[in-house]
Amino acid sequence: MTNPDIVIIGSGIGGATIASGLAGSGASILMLERGELLPATPHARDTRSIFRHGHYRPKEMWREAGGAAFNPGNYYYVGGNSKFYGAVLIRYRKEDFSAMEHFGGVSPAWPFSYDEFEPWYSKAEQLFRVRGTLGEDPTEPFHSIPYAFKPVPDEAPIARARAELKSLGLHPASLPLGVDIETWLKEGRTGWDAFPNTGQGKMDAQTAPLAAALEDSNIRLETGAYVEYLETAPDGKTISAVHYQQNGEARKVTPKLVILSAGAVNSAVILLRSPSPNNSKGGGMGLANSSDQVGRNFMNHNSSAMLAIDPRRRNDAVYQKTLMLNDYYLSDGKGGKPLGNVQLLGKIDGNMLRANVKLAPKFALDFMAGHAVDWYLMCEDLPDPESRIMVDGKDIVMQWRRSNMQSLDGLTKVMRENFRACGYPIVLSRPFDKRTPSHQCGTVKMGDNPATSPLDPFCRSFDHRNLFVVDGSFLPNSAAVNPALSIAAQALRVAEHIRTSEQ
Repeated sequence: MTNPDIVIIGSGIGGATIASGLAGSGASILMLERGELLPATPHARDTRSIFRHGHYRPKEMWREAGGAAFNPGNYYYVGGNSKFYGAVLIRYRKEDFSAMEHFGGVSPAWPFSYDEFEPWYSKAEQLFRVRGTLGEDPTEPFHSIPYAFKPVPDEAPIARARAELKSLGLHPASLPLGVDIETWLKEGRTGWDAFPNTGQGKMDAQTAPLAAALEDSNIRLETGAYVEYLETAPDGKTISAVHYQQNGEARKVTPKLVILSAGAVNSAVILLRSPSPNNSKGGGMGLANSSDQVGRNFMNHNSSAMLAIDPRRRNDAVYQKTLMLNDYYLSDGKGGKPLGNVQLLGKIDGNMLRANVKLAPKFALDFMAGHAVDWYLMCEDLPDPESRIMVDGKDIVMQWRRSNMQSLDGLTKVMRENFRACGYPIVLSRPFDKRTPSHQCGTVKMGDNPATSPLDPFCRSFDHRNLFVVDGSFLPNSAAVNPALSIAAQALRVAEHIRTSEQ
């Protein structure tokens, strides 16, 4: 496959799903993935290896604007970050597709409605074999097709937590999950949240869409392929070549169509590192950037871990992560502005706590973890052009300007009150920081206006007609839910658009 019809850069949720949507089209497709297959080793279920020793973390360092370096939790394997994700495959709420006022400003609308997008959500849920149920969550938008599989069952301590929240008049609901729980537990009795998927228990980008795509003999995956930059034709209107390094050798491929799906950070970096055509219309550096918006509007959710602890009751859950609460998603519960989503974390242990609390004795951390129900509070991070990803030589520079923190403060306060009312005398919380860019989005946003958005509503570059960008970077807002399903649904929608418009 010297010169394929299509090159897809990245095998995460966006790249793998669009490949599955193009399978059977007759197009020759080359997927370039900088990482390798995730090996099955004893480290995969060892919390000390994963959380304390950072066995799977990348070797690279990014920099904050201003110079401080940090090691990001951005994973490079076949399947991308989804190999470690919590497998929460939840839809944006219908209201997220319209402009919504928050404490920190206005969350912008999508360039199309939820109703137009809904069929693609249903297709993505089927592709990822999502487990869930309807009718529990009052914010749940319309589903044209019900979930094909029943939700992952609550363990006894979580069934109790569900009942406690219901007793307060709240509406706890089952998380929609891409997890075959029986298969996962056969491979090791741990949770899946933040654990690498080396088997078939978690429906990630590799085990669901990529596995389906590679059944097409016209689709080929190359690993260890680090894309350095894109090259344009002399007129600057199309991408003529993809330049990458593999096994220490510089390589070049010249496809008809390029789909960039390297993740919101690295897709922006590849565009910014690519040389601008001589006749660029102006604007920012790099490609697809006449709007000067590439790398801007970086969003990553404002989130905290919250431990509800009752020293009198042990939590012996193995996986735990089956419950969410959206009572504060559209308002603060009193008619005020939105706060966000609450969902369970995977069950923590002392090694996970030790990764963040270095000085506490291990026995105290083990006791705390064994008597806690562990929650994840997530609020919308609003787009800001000055919140951005930049490049400085070979360095990736993150200037994350967090917004709307009042929502996280409000959600933390109300959930602390709720958990105390449920009988947990100790409630601790700690915000997540820049080292965890797992919900990265917004750096190459889609929109209707080429003056303000790099991509059109089908994720095609306004500047280069044979370039699409399909990963979390296209998202115009972050909402307050996990982005994976929305990325997958848009990837299927874009694949269908390519099949019909490029033939």
